[in-house]
Amino acid sequence: MDFALSERTEELKHELLDFMETHVYPAEPVLRSQVAAAVDPLSFEAPIKDDLKKEARSRGLWNLFLPEHKWGAGLTNLEYAPLAEITGMCNELAPEALNCSAPDTGNMELLARFGSHEQQDRWLVPLLEGEIRSCYSMTEPEVASSDASNIKTSIVRDGDEYVVNGRKWWSSGAMRARCELLVVMGVSNPDADPHHRHSMILVPRDTPGVNIIRSVPVFGYTHPTFGGHAEIVYDNVRVPAEDLLGEEGNSFGMAQARLGPGRIHHCMRLLGQAERALELMCRRAHERVAFGKKLAEQGVVQEWIADARIEIEQARLLVLKTAWLMDTIGNKGAKTEISAIKVSVPAVVSRVHDHAIQVFGGAGLSDDFPLASFYTDARYLRIGDGPDEVHRMSVARRELRKYEAPSV
Repeated sequence: MDFALSERTEELKHELLDFMETHVYPAEPVLRSQVAAAVDPLSFEAPIKDDLKKEARSRGLWNLFLPEHKWGAGLTNLEYAPLAEITGMCNELAPEALNCSAPDTGNMELLARFGSHEQQDRWLVPLLEGEIRSCYSMTEPEVASSDASNIKTSIVRDGDEYVVNGRKWWSSGAMRARCELLVVMGVSNPDADPHHRHSMILVPRDTPGVNIIRSVPVFGYTHPTFGGHAEIVYDNVRVPAEDLLGEEGNSFGMAQARLGPGRIHHCMRLLGQAERALELMCRRAHERVAFGKKLAEQGVVQEWIADARIEIEQARLLVLKTAWLMDTIGNKGAKTEISAIKVSVPAVVSRVHDHAIQVFGGAGLSDDFPLASFYTDARYLRIGDGPDEVHRMSVARRELRKYEAPSV
């Protein structure tokens, strides 16, 4: 394994760091003021974001997440990792500025791999251009969606159409003004085995019967810059049969193809969050005095800082190994490592954020600094894209399989 940066990654990293310093970080207070003045913050498209997108695109910092040269920058997972980490340092602005933000990234990957030519022309191209946004609608409030075979929303063929009925929530991004596409997962073959019962279908957001009920907050945050996490009722929603994504009954494999890269991208960005939180913690420790000494001289604070550096480095190495495996033996071959980083990275980053908040005191709980929002993101990702317990179970099963007694 060689984790040295390629020449192209070095060039993009230099460009991205300059973009962050000269445009993204100065845009953070501008974004807050624009969102605060908006009549409807959830659907509001902040002008500063469009300014950043134009600048990023002019610098060649666009669609870096897609490995296919036909659609994206053609970077490997290993090449993309340090770039995604940098964008995580300002997760509310930088990923979207580069057209590399969830859930659009996963939906673009689905359309690139499984979409028909017509679907790609209609949806993938404008998504790649940053002209529209999209939503991935899978999780349901009535069932334990950590076991995706529980999903009940129905997708029923009726002549030349499919009819969708069900209730979803945590449908991220659906409330954005530019969201035009909902990728919906539901049951199309109820008599099949649990892993071949479900399909995915492409639903235009303005289709009759799509009822967006509310934005579901995370720890009180409605994530206006992301578009909220919507609860949606699909009431006899009719879409043409050609809007089925891939083949009937194949959505489990498609979902895994989508979630593998999505999970590692989240982990990459979380490492960037942790690095920024550690920097803020160190600067604060030098600035504040308590009980006659700088916080930087307090033993417990030094311990937190040391642990943060050690654990971030360990987490980064596991993420890089996972990216390397995905590039060399494929996502399926890297399943254990993908599950491992999905458990370990949010846990490490949550601890870093928690200690940084503690060093900041009351200020760390406020919106004056990004730490409270950072902590919310990290804690959310111990559930989002599969809870820790499911990923631990997956790792344990593969480990135990090595030592099974041969059948007689």
